[in-house]
Amino acid sequence: MTTVRGPSADHSGAEARHADFSFEDLVAAYFDCRQNKRNKPSALAFEQDLEHNLAWLYDELQDGSYRPGPSVCFVITRPKPREVWAADFRDRIVHHMLYNRIAPRFHASFIADSCACIPGRGTLYAARRLEAKVRSITKNWSRAAWYLKLDLANFFVSIDKRILHRLLATRITNPWWLKLAETVLFHDPRPGVVRHSPPQRMALIPPYKSLFNQPSHRGLPIGNLSSQFFANVYLDALDQFVKHRLSAKHYIRYVDDFVLLHESPQWLNAARAEIEAFLPETLAVQLNQTKTILQPVRRGIDFVGQVIKPWRRILRRRTLNDALHRLDRMPSDCLFESANSYFGLLRQATHSRADRIRLAQILRRRGYSVNRTLTKTYRQ
Repeated sequence: MTTVRGPSADHSGAEARHADFSFEDLVAAYFDCRQNKRNKPSALAFEQDLEHNLAWLYDELQDGSYRPGPSVCFVITRPKPREVWAADFRDRIVHHMLYNRIAPRFHASFIADSCACIPGRGTLYAARRLEAKVRSITKNWSRAAWYLKLDLANFFVSIDKRILHRLLATRITNPWWLKLAETVLFHDPRPGVVRHSPPQRMALIPPYKSLFNQPSHRGLPIGNLSSQFFANVYLDALDQFVKHRLSAKHYIRYVDDFVLLHESPQWLNAARAEIEAFLPETLAVQLNQTKTILQPVRRGIDFVGQVIKPWRRILRRRTLNDALHRLDRMPSDCLFESANSYFGLLRQATHSRADRIRLAQILRRRGYSVNRTLTKTYRQ
């Protein structure tokens, strides 16, 4: 049972009068936050005394006493070991409220080729947009073209909060919202963190990739909505540089992975050199040299989990094989949801029938029915 302070009816202080949000805004953020997470323990604990918990959070935000609580840290291993941070549920409500208020003004200034954590611009949007760019530059695959794929090294733990703060301050003109953004941005989640992974799993993260080993002014916790949004704000400077300084016509970015297309590999190499000089000087980040790819587009572009090849988009082979391997060995009580999730992922590709047949064969062998179009399975 969550222990809460009783709501206060006194909102007459000077700071409260400047708090530019309503209780309805907080409630809307709560509903956004609990979407698809209502059965999580933290969400259930908050909902047990929902009215008082929201009123308490509202009071803290109004009187300026709000401070983020402890976070949970755990390590995932698929597709590779990664440190994930989960803020307390009440803090995630604040993240959603902040995002709901300030994100639209930033989104309006982002280029159309900036994807991730933007309404309507998920992985499918990114894959389709890159495919359209490839077809444009190759005249429907009738001409040769090259692509340069780049990735930032240890991006989230390399973000300089001081630079990010300056970028946020240029567009957040209301002092109260800027102060709230600062509270979220400069909060250090490491003190009081609860580790939900055993030491041997935590040790899978190289020291230079762990937020635990960064100076206080560097790094954002992977897993929070605020971090995803802040990452786009941070890299908007890169987008503007590539589009306006380099005059790249065909460019797209999804978080820290980005692709440039051109008829000339020499032009792409020159663009890479300019990007390499721009990133450390302006954003204090660097390219991951081991993930730099320059090759003809006809060989296929691996981007956001799909591979774009002449006249088709298919799911990345490693992702498909991992999915089939997991479903073949997964406990039956988890199989229904996971299988339909993978069917949904496969439907995003333009040429996936052969892959869906392989998935359906595993399900039928395990006693599940699949519809005729190979897009859905049913409970036993």
